[in-house]
Amino acid sequence: MSTEQNGYKSGSNLEKILKAGHFAFTGELGPPRGSNAAEVREKAAHLKGMVDAVNITDNQTAMVRMSSWAASLIILDEGLEPNYQMVCRDRNRLAMQGDVLGAYAHGIKNMLCLSGDHCKFGDHPMAKGVFDVDSMQLINMVKTMRDEGKFQGGAEIEDPPKMFIGAAANPFADPFEWRVHRLAKKINAGVDFIQTQCIYNMDKFREWVKQANDMGLTEKVYILAGVTPMKSVGMARYMANKVPGMDVPEEVIKRLQGAEKGKVAAEGIKMACEQIEEFKEMKGVAGVHLMAIEWEHKVPEIAEQAKVLPRPSVE
Repeated sequence: MSTEQNGYKSGSNLEKILKAGHFAFTGELGPPRGSNAAEVREKAAHLKGMVDAVNITDNQTAMVRMSSWAASLIILDEGLEPNYQMVCRDRNRLAMQGDVLGAYAHGIKNMLCLSGDHCKFGDHPMAKGVFDVDSMQLINMVKTMRDEGKFQGGAEIEDPPKMFIGAAANPFADPFEWRVHRLAKKINAGVDFIQTQCIYNMDKFREWVKQANDMGLTEKVYILAGVTPMKSVGMARYMANKVPGMDVPEEVIKRLQGAEKGKVAAEGIKMACEQIEEFKEMKGVAGVHLMAIEWEHKVPEIAEQAKVLPRPSVE
């Protein structure tokens, strides 16, 4: 699984953490709906020293935001390592390959290859989705650029971008029995690490990881389990009923309902930390991806409570 076997070193901190066998802990930052770089820096301040890398979302939920590469450059300047997200919805393969070259030239060393939410879910529902390639093809395109030094069209790249390549996995979408085979396809396409959808149905996630272990997939890819703390009962209900591909069992909602008045958010954080403790011991799980959506200021508290500090320093 070592990327050195492919003849490259990305220099990625996240890659070094995972290769050294440490339990990785990554965070997430949503760029603003405007051009104020101070908003990015303010969020980044809560994450510094708490996580090994920070996902920078790419027009998440199909809403226009500051571009992922631009926000990535701002947090690089703040001393954080970005995990630059790229969705297939908004660009064709020329633009994608050009952006990968530009991002790497500016010191961005990790990227997450995603399909992207459909335009109808966002603030420009009549926008044309590009989807020139899908996430599987995007993974393979970046891997070909990195390992073979070639563009998808076959031309040689003078200075190939040595990206550490990530992708997403949803263990909860239907049909469940196909989920692990989709993971296998992404591994065959060339992915190095996986970040999963937010996990609430622990039984189903345990089964998915067991299948991945049994198929030998966890020896070929680093899996980071997705954790999003619930802020309220309303958030839990919304995710259960309105968010496609999300699996929120009724017992999660009942536990939040049973929390003392004013303590629901604290109960949500406690649940998330309990998950993290289990993931630390779970065979096949290499780390956690914490998605504290617009709750970046809570990351230090969560990291402390989950006993993932201090973060290891790896040369």
